[in-house]
Amino acid sequence: MANKQALRELQQRLAQRMQAAREQTRSASWLAVEVAGHAMLFSLKQAAEIFSPVPLKTVPYAQPWMLGVANLRGGLHTVVDLAAFLGAREPGTRLDASQSRFVAINSDLNINCALLVDRLLGLRSDEQLSPDPDAVETGARPRFAGARLKDEQGRSWQVLDLEALAKHEQFLRIVA
Repeated sequence: MANKQALRELQQRLAQRMQAAREQTRSASWLAVEVAGHAMLFSLKQAAEIFSPVPLKTVPYAQPWMLGVANLRGGLHTVVDLAAFLGAREPGTRLDASQSRFVAINSDLNINCALLVDRLLGLRSDEQLSPDPDAVETGARPRFAGARLKDEQGRSWQVLDLEALAKHEQFLRIVA
Protein backbone atom coordinates (compact mmCIF):
# COMPACT_ATOMS: atom_id res chain seq x y z
CA MET A 1 0.00 0.00 0.00
CA ALA A 2 2.89 2.36 0.78
CA ASN A 3 4.32 1.70 -2.71
CA LYS A 4 1.05 2.75 -4.35
CA GLN A 5 0.98 5.97 -2.34
CA ALA A 6 4.62 6.71 -3.20
CA LEU A 7 3.92 6.10 -6.90
CA ARG A 8 0.87 8.38 -6.79
CA GLU A 9 2.95 11.12 -5.15
CA LEU A 10 5.69 10.70 -7.78
CA GLN A 11 3.11 10.87 -10.55
CA GLN A 12 1.58 14.04 -9.04
CA ARG A 13 5.02 15.68 -8.67
CA LEU A 14 5.90 14.81 -12.27
CA ALA A 15 2.58 16.18 -13.53
CA GLN A 16 3.15 19.42 -11.59
CA ARG A 17 6.71 19.71 -12.90
CA MET A 18 5.54 19.00 -16.46
CA GLN A 19 2.94 21.77 -16.19
CA ALA A 20 5.49 24.19 -14.72
CA ALA A 21 7.95 23.31 -17.49
CA ARG A 22 5.32 23.99 -20.15
CA GLU A 23 4.69 27.42 -18.66
CA GLN A 24 8.38 28.37 -18.64
CA THR A 25 10.00 29.90 -21.70
CA ARG A 26 12.81 27.35 -21.91
CA SER A 27 13.48 26.10 -25.43
CA ALA A 28 12.74 22.46 -24.56
CA SER A 29 12.21 20.15 -21.64
CA TRP A 30 11.95 16.41 -21.63
CA LEU A 31 9.99 13.60 -20.01
CA ALA A 32 12.43 10.73 -19.44
CA VAL A 33 11.05 7.20 -19.75
CA GLU A 34 12.34 3.67 -20.06
CA VAL A 35 11.06 1.41 -22.82
CA ALA A 36 12.35 -2.19 -22.96
CA GLY A 37 15.57 -1.12 -21.25
CA HIS A 38 16.11 1.87 -23.56
CA ALA A 39 16.22 5.41 -22.18
CA MET A 40 13.98 7.75 -24.18
CA LEU A 41 13.04 11.40 -24.07
CA PHE A 42 9.68 12.90 -25.05
CA SER A 43 9.31 16.64 -25.54
CA LEU A 44 6.97 18.10 -22.94
CA LYS A 45 5.33 20.05 -25.76
CA GLN A 46 4.36 16.77 -27.42
CA ALA A 47 3.57 14.63 -24.38
CA ALA A 48 0.45 15.27 -22.35
CA GLU A 49 -0.73 13.55 -19.20
CA ILE A 50 0.63 10.47 -17.48
CA PHE A 51 -1.85 7.78 -16.46
CA SER A 52 -1.65 4.63 -14.42
CA PRO A 53 -2.69 1.71 -16.62
CA VAL A 54 -6.44 1.10 -16.72
CA PRO A 55 -8.45 -1.81 -18.15
CA LEU A 56 -8.42 -1.84 -21.94
CA LYS A 57 -11.01 -2.87 -24.50
CA THR A 58 -9.32 -4.96 -27.17
CA VAL A 59 -9.89 -4.24 -30.85
CA PRO A 60 -10.25 -7.20 -33.24
CA TYR A 61 -7.82 -7.40 -36.17
CA ALA A 62 -5.58 -4.70 -34.72
CA GLN A 63 -1.82 -4.62 -35.05
CA PRO A 64 -0.12 -6.76 -32.35
CA TRP A 65 1.42 -3.66 -30.73
CA MET A 66 -1.97 -1.97 -30.37
CA LEU A 67 -3.12 -2.99 -26.90
CA GLY A 68 -6.65 -1.63 -27.17
CA VAL A 69 -8.61 1.47 -26.28
CA ALA A 70 -8.98 3.11 -22.88
CA ASN A 71 -11.10 5.82 -21.33
CA LEU A 72 -8.55 8.32 -20.04
CA ARG A 73 -10.13 11.27 -18.27
CA GLY A 74 -13.29 10.99 -20.35
CA GLY A 75 -11.53 10.65 -23.70
CA LEU A 76 -11.20 7.49 -25.74
CA HIS A 77 -7.52 6.80 -26.46
CA THR A 78 -5.81 4.11 -28.50
CA VAL A 79 -3.08 2.51 -26.37
CA VAL A 80 0.12 1.42 -28.10
CA ASP A 81 2.85 -0.74 -26.56
CA LEU A 82 5.75 1.47 -27.62
CA ALA A 83 8.38 -1.23 -27.12
CA ALA A 84 6.44 -3.70 -29.28
CA PHE A 85 5.87 -1.02 -31.96
CA LEU A 86 9.61 -0.32 -32.04
CA GLY A 87 10.41 -4.03 -32.23
CA ALA A 88 12.22 -3.99 -28.88
CA ARG A 89 9.83 -6.43 -27.20
CA GLU A 90 7.49 -9.21 -28.29
CA PRO A 91 3.85 -8.06 -28.31
CA GLY A 92 1.93 -9.33 -25.30
CA THR A 93 4.92 -9.41 -22.95
CA ARG A 94 3.77 -8.73 -19.39
CA LEU A 95 5.18 -5.69 -17.62
CA ASP A 96 5.53 -4.68 -14.00
CA ALA A 97 2.14 -2.99 -13.60
CA SER A 98 3.36 -1.06 -10.57
CA GLN A 99 5.85 0.89 -12.71
CA SER A 100 4.40 0.97 -16.22
CA ARG A 101 2.45 4.05 -17.30
CA PHE A 102 0.45 5.42 -20.19
CA VAL A 103 1.84 8.68 -21.61
CA ALA A 104 -0.80 10.46 -23.66
CA ILE A 105 0.29 12.26 -26.81
CA ASN A 106 -0.63 15.95 -26.74
CA SER A 107 -4.07 16.52 -28.25
CA ASP A 108 -2.61 19.38 -30.35
CA LEU A 109 -1.08 16.62 -32.52
CA ASN A 110 -4.62 15.50 -33.49
CA ILE A 111 -4.33 11.90 -32.33
CA ASN A 112 -6.01 10.35 -29.29
CA CYS A 113 -3.27 7.97 -28.36
CA ALA A 114 -1.35 6.92 -25.27
CA LEU A 115 1.96 5.09 -25.26
CA LEU A 116 2.69 2.31 -22.79
CA VAL A 117 6.13 2.86 -21.25
CA ASP A 118 7.85 0.54 -18.79
CA ARG A 119 8.58 3.25 -16.25
CA LEU A 120 8.99 6.96 -15.72
CA LEU A 121 12.49 8.30 -15.05
CA GLY A 122 11.61 11.92 -14.29
CA LEU A 123 12.17 15.17 -16.13
CA ARG A 124 15.29 16.43 -17.87
CA SER A 125 16.23 19.93 -19.00
CA ASP A 126 18.42 20.94 -21.92
CA GLU A 127 21.10 22.00 -19.46
CA GLN A 128 21.42 18.39 -18.27
CA LEU A 129 21.90 16.98 -21.77
CA SER A 130 24.42 17.26 -24.59
CA PRO A 131 24.83 15.55 -27.98
CA ASP A 132 26.07 11.98 -27.58
CA PRO A 133 29.46 11.80 -29.32
CA ASP A 134 29.45 7.99 -29.00
CA ALA A 135 26.16 7.55 -30.88
CA VAL A 136 26.75 5.28 -33.85
CA GLU A 137 24.35 5.44 -36.79
CA THR A 138 23.50 1.97 -38.05
CA GLY A 139 21.41 2.05 -41.18
CA ALA A 140 18.29 4.03 -41.91
CA ARG A 141 16.37 5.44 -38.98
CA PRO A 142 12.71 6.36 -38.88
CA ARG A 143 11.91 10.08 -38.94
CA PHE A 144 10.54 9.91 -35.39
CA ALA A 145 13.94 8.86 -34.02
CA GLY A 146 15.52 12.17 -33.08
CA ALA A 147 18.95 12.96 -31.77
CA ARG A 148 20.86 10.86 -29.28
CA LEU A 149 21.79 12.79 -26.17
CA LYS A 150 23.95 12.03 -23.15
CA ASP A 151 23.34 13.19 -19.59
CA GLU A 152 25.83 14.24 -16.94
CA GLN A 153 26.03 10.67 -15.62
CA GLY A 154 26.97 9.34 -19.07
CA ARG A 155 23.64 7.68 -19.85
CA SER A 156 22.62 7.79 -23.50
CA TRP A 157 19.07 8.93 -24.37
CA GLN A 158 17.09 8.56 -27.58
CA VAL A 159 14.84 11.51 -28.38
CA LEU A 160 11.49 10.36 -29.77
CA ASP A 161 9.61 12.93 -31.86
CA LEU A 162 5.98 12.17 -30.98
CA GLU A 163 4.65 14.40 -33.76
CA ALA A 164 6.62 12.47 -36.39
CA LEU A 165 5.58 9.20 -34.71
CA ALA A 166 1.90 10.20 -34.92
CA LYS A 167 2.35 10.80 -38.67
CA HIS A 168 4.37 7.64 -39.33
CA GLU A 169 2.71 5.42 -41.96
CA GLN A 170 2.81 2.23 -39.85
CA PHE A 171 1.58 4.06 -36.75
CA LEU A 172 -1.37 5.49 -38.67
CA ARG A 173 -2.35 1.95 -39.72
CA ILE A 174 -3.31 1.00 -36.17
CA VAL A 175 -6.01 -1.37 -37.36
CA ALA A 176 -4.87 -3.73 -40.14
